[in-house]
Amino acid sequence: MSKMGARDKLRTYFLENLGEILDSDTLRDIAGISEWARRVRELRNEEGYQILTHNDHSDLKPGQYLLEDPTPQPAFAREISKETRSFVLDRNGFTCQMCGAVAGEPHSYDPSRKARLHIGHIIDKSMGGTDDPSNLRALCSICNEGAANLTLDRPSHDKLLIQIRRATGADQLKVLEWLVKKFPKQAKEMKDNL
Repeated sequence: MSKMGARDKLRTYFLENLGEILDSDTLRDIAGISEWARRVRELRNEEGYQILTHNDHSDLKPGQYLLEDPTPQPAFAREISKETRSFVLDRNGFTCQMCGAVAGEPHSYDPSRKARLHIGHIIDKSMGGTDDPSNLRALCSICNEGAANLTLDRPSHDKLLIQIRRATGADQLKVLEWLVKKFPKQAKEMKDNL
């Protein structure tokens, strides 16, 4: 009988606890490894499980996770080749380009963790960035967790509304569905006040 890997353990646990809020300590214990959060991201990004966090749902606190639907959605393909990853890591001296952490050494922000490097986009793909090496940099796991779209200013309320108004009706409905899912209490209050 083959031994279950951390990702398999986490997938099984999420599916067994469908609709329940799970915390990071529990997930770390289930996975049995320090890089458990990476395995959760792999379940989301590579396998397409819609594991929600506080970024997706206002009722969740940081460190809480929720899987409501057992059916994976189409996942994003990994497009950065091993050769490109190696090139970027070598070019960046195997050092995080945000905090200076060196791969394998204890991290200055969290000495209990060794710095593990990832490849991050300078201009995020959601903002039109590419997988070209000139748009890639080495980031440690701690900086990479908080680096999403930091290089560009967040859009203002007015800019977001302009973009939503320009979208098709179907895309506008998807935005509405996402907002209602993220802010269920506020959506109910608004509905009750109508």
